[in-house]
Amino acid sequence: MEIEKKDIRSLTKAQLRDFFVANGDKAFRGNQVYEWLWSKASHSFEDMTNVSKETRAMLEKNFVINHIKVDTMQRSEDGTVKNAVRLHDGLIVESVLIPTETRTTACVSSQVGCSLDCNFCATARLKRMRNLEPGEIYDQVVAIDRESRLYYGRPLSNIVFMGMGEPLMNYNNVMKAIDMITSEEGLGMSPKRITVSTSGVSKMIKKMADDEVKFKLAVSLHSAVEATRNRIMPFTKNFQLPELKEALQYWYQKTKSKVTYEYVVWKGINDDKTSIDALVKFCKYVPCKVNLIEYNPIDDGEFQQASESVINDYIIALERNDIVAKVRRSRGKDIDAACGQLANKS
Repeated sequence: MEIEKKDIRSLTKAQLRDFFVANGDKAFRGNQVYEWLWSKASHSFEDMTNVSKETRAMLEKNFVINHIKVDTMQRSEDGTVKNAVRLHDGLIVESVLIPTETRTTACVSSQVGCSLDCNFCATARLKRMRNLEPGEIYDQVVAIDRESRLYYGRPLSNIVFMGMGEPLMNYNNVMKAIDMITSEEGLGMSPKRITVSTSGVSKMIKKMADDEVKFKLAVSLHSAVEATRNRIMPFTKNFQLPELKEALQYWYQKTKSKVTYEYVVWKGINDDKTSIDALVKFCKYVPCKVNLIEYNPIDDGEFQQASESVINDYIIALERNDIVAKVRRSRGKDIDAACGQLANKS
């Protein structure tokens, strides 16, 4: 029986150097291969032209590179690009490039399916099949950076973890991916240009604060009324609002980084004065801003976009209390780029 080969990108640079020494080669060969894997984002040992054919054959014999492949790509009339990304085991996730006049944002996935059960989310209807590996997250960013350069003549400027999955339920792999994205040995992007969005996993928010991360935090809040929040996101019964409040205060105390609340307003669910007043109160706990998101309905069911007048009521109430609020319009509607929150970010 053939032994399953290890993904070479699971090795650190030190481990790669040790591998070459153990196989009678020089340690610096590990540096060369590491550069090909990350900085040059190579998907094949054959690409490694400054490495001998014999060495490439040895790598092929011992390892694989479990890279992604953009299976299908759709371009919206508004310039949004949606990628259906095929993983090495045949599973599919989605990532999206969202352009504006001044920047391009990559919206990436962290899990195949999702661990959580948000009733309004298309991804939640898929069971979580597995976590993405750091290299698979990294590859999504590389692919969108290339598309940004090709279609818009500029490199990728921002990354949001708002695709399929709950990033904080795949904490270690997401952190490793961000480390490589921000490393000079990887893509060299500033962590300040990266936002990780969570549905409110309180203990992991505290862990991020303890780990002194430098990226930004967004929370998919959607209601500051406990009963409403539990109804639309049943898992939040395990992460209730007082606990979330405490975790966010801890986050701000440690990082001094503002929190962004992602907030969809739905007809008949959170479009009343009680919901508005509760959000205003919750926003006073830590310095924050609010993105009011236009909802892209996934069917004709319970969750439908609220009226513009209610959105305006939210904005007026928030601004009256000196809370920055913006409305985020849905992007890529004509290509149905609506996996998780993918369509809703600009």
